[in-house]
Amino acid sequence: MGTVYFSKDHEWISVEGTAATVGITDYAQAQLGDIVFAEVPAAGTKVEKGKEAAVVESVKAASDVYAPVSGEVTEGNAALTDDPSLVNTAPEGDGWFFKLTLSDPSELDGLMDEAAYKAFVDSI
Repeated sequence: MGTVYFSKDHEWISVEGTAATVGITDYAQAQLGDIVFAEVPAAGTKVEKGKEAAVVESVKAASDVYAPVSGEVTEGNAALTDDPSLVNTAPEGDGWFFKLTLSDPSELDGLMDEAAYKAFVDSI
């Protein structure tokens, strides 16, 4: 796993060079409750920092998953189509949403590290 960053929208992004994997945090899945559906972007989709990139639905609500950085999707997690509960059981592991190639690595500068994210969650 590469360097992990977190957004205020409760996404995590693990970065290795210009390749990155994006998902939602354990805090986010706990707030959502039981995940019943996930829609992930297709390879080749261009995503923009702060804009909708995927959708997750729980028994409580539907929620957008935002792109923490801009880039081009290289893979959507097809496993979530068959088993959306992976987002609950392994939100920061097998329950990832999509992989992308960063178009502007400097966008990572606005994200938090794990300690800053933990402090942010504790303040909510």
